[in-house]
Amino acid sequence: MDEGLPIAYEVLEPGVPVYASGGEQVGTVAHVVAAPEEDIFHGIVLNTTAGARFLPADEVASLHERGVDLRIDRATAAALPEPEGGAPAWRVDEPGVKPSPWKRFVDLVAGKDPRARNWDEED
Repeated sequence: MDEGLPIAYEVLEPGVPVYASGGEQVGTVAHVVAAPEEDIFHGIVLNTTAGARFLPADEVASLHERGVDLRIDRATAAALPEPEGGAPAWRVDEPGVKPSPWKRFVDLVAGKDPRARNWDEED
């Protein structure tokens, strides 16, 4: 079977077949789990007959244009866990800007943590 050229995780498309170490198809790529700004590949969420499953990056042997090869066999792939919610991501609204003493006072009176000013949780 021709899986095409080797590729990086950034260009792996949904729907690409995923093959166990024995060559059996165990599912298709639903989406890649990564932190591209840090160049960190966490793994892949697979669509399988049993539902969505999370495949950690260290279980991936190689990525190709038309196929993903795994280091694990079919039975181990069938026992993969369902994907769970990830850790929250945070970003700074105004990096390097020190809040005024007045805003700090208002935060304290309002019961907010003044150290958390200018931080927003990303969905």
